[in-house]
Amino acid sequence: MPAPTPPGPTPASPEVAEIERALTRVTYLGSRTRHHDRLRTLADVPLDRAAVALLRQIADWEPMRPGEVAHRLGVEASHVTRTVQQLHRAGYVTRVPDPDDRRAQRIRLTDAGRLAVGRVREAGAAEMQRALAGWRPGELRQLATLFHRMVDDFLAYSAETEGEPGQPAAGRAGPGPAGERDPEDRE
Repeated sequence: MPAPTPPGPTPASPEVAEIERALTRVTYLGSRTRHHDRLRTLADVPLDRAAVALLRQIADWEPMRPGEVAHRLGVEASHVTRTVQQLHRAGYVTRVPDPDDRRAQRIRLTDAGRLAVGRVREAGAAEMQRALAGWRPGELRQLATLFHRMVDDFLAYSAETEGEPGQPAAGRAGPGPAGERDPEDRE
């Protein structure tokens, strides 16, 4: 008797399909070279996209092992190693001993790295403020809360399915104002 075939993927609801489409559009817009070059100019931070992405990850989760950064960014460890070396030479990051394994190192931002991340984030937030100028404060708060909730759920799902390192413990939110959920919001 043949083995039973595992069920295929469950089709997404129309709402989830629309969210996926919107996220794809936002991701595309945010990852364009022209967008990065504009933010880099506004922030006066002379770093390429890979370096800025790495600095942002470290700022949110520091100190991190290079392998954790690579996993979070979905890139090869060698890319992170090269970028960390570049950022270390430029004075944006430093290496510190890993308290869990003295043979390993973690990456931490320097004051210059914190300043660079802050400037990039300020420039990005200012651009977003202009783009969303027609939104009411309550709408913006709701969107921020829901985005953080979605990211937290993505991280939790990823940790469950991929065994992703460095995730927040269950019930603890990552960076941002989300994390607390109203049980009545669940359907």
